[in-house]
Amino acid sequence: MGRIFVVEPEGRSYRCKFCKTHLALADDLVSRAFHCRRGKAYLFNKAVNITYGAFEERTMLSGLHIVADIFCCFCGQIVGWKYESAHARSQKYKEGKFVLERGRIVDEEVELSTEFFIDTHANMSDAEDV
Repeated sequence: MGRIFVVEPEGRSYRCKFCKTHLALADDLVSRAFHCRRGKAYLFNKAVNITYGAFEERTMLSGLHIVADIFCCFCGQIVGWKYESAHARSQKYKEGKFVLERGRIVDEEVELSTEFFIDTHANMSDAEDV
């Protein structure tokens, strides 16, 4: 196996939930209206730090597609899939795009904003000291 080089794009990003590796930029987000077996999913124009499984025909809610599962290149967890081709004309816009499962990624901005919670309200012990 070779050495793993991780790309760290600039800007707000979505990361692997398991190891926090960058996977996609918020600027590349196309749609939040996708679903998978495990829940919600997001469609992106580009993804980084991933490896591909084998391409296969898969019947999805929107019809038959040729897709490949995608994995975080750092920890190896499955994080979504890539659309290679769509059979229906109405689904052609998905070709070459990536779907990341919401339950397997974290939003860098939300994660950073909820990392610390500082209670600014006085409680009983603060009032007693005054």
